[in-house]
Amino acid sequence: MISERRHAILGLIIEHYLRTGEPIGSKTLCQLLPYSISSATIRNEMAYLTQLGFLEQRHTSGGRVPSKAAASLAASISF
Repeated sequence: MISERRHAILGLIIEHYLRTGEPIGSKTLCQLLPYSISSATIRNEMAYLTQLGFLEQRHTSGGRVPSKAAASLAASISF
């Protein structure tokens, strides 16, 4: 199971991707989260979610996009 913070980050990434079709970076996520958190912390959380298979990073310096596993998770629970 993933923490509440990771769940919130993953949910925002999925919502952003569904709206725009574009990867999202940590600085943008900082602005979207309802609480204050550093972009470095978000990058660490995104790296963890990538290791779990929920996110993909198409380019080294690019943002992340949800994986098929994230889509399955989103379909089974509501964000």
